[in-house]
Amino acid sequence: MIDPHCHSSSILVQVPAIQAFELMADGVKQGQWAWGSWQRREAEPGLFVGTSVFDGRETFVRLHVDRERLQVDYDVGRAPDRMQFRNMSRVIPGGLLQHGDDKCVISLLTWRLATQDDAAWQQMSTVHEAEMYLIRGLLERQAES
Repeated sequence: MIDPHCHSSSILVQVPAIQAFELMADGVKQGQWAWGSWQRREAEPGLFVGTSVFDGRETFVRLHVDRERLQVDYDVGRAPDRMQFRNMSRVIPGGLLQHGDDKCVISLLTWRLATQDDAAWQQMSTVHEAEMYLIRGLLERQAES
């Protein structure tokens, strides 16, 4: 079944889980891979803003970080007063999945708004899949240096 309400993307990365989690939980560094809020800066403590590579408009993001579970919930919106929960990332240590402790799986989930048409939903889903390769590249290049 193709899930009409939630899209998930996951990728195996050759770094320990905590290293991957630090990238996923960093609002500024997320601007290196999140095309909907590219080149982020901290607008105020805990509130980040970047520019969408698709329409050139600003997108605001607030992170809710759960270090114990290696999970981050992301509130997203075009203005600070119009933000809502949209996305979640979770890092699973490789050892839990029998890949080894030097690896992990990163998952990114997004939920469809009732106001999103099919084209917007398909774009977001496709973009999140591509972003997984950016995330892996950032982490693995960093580990090599």
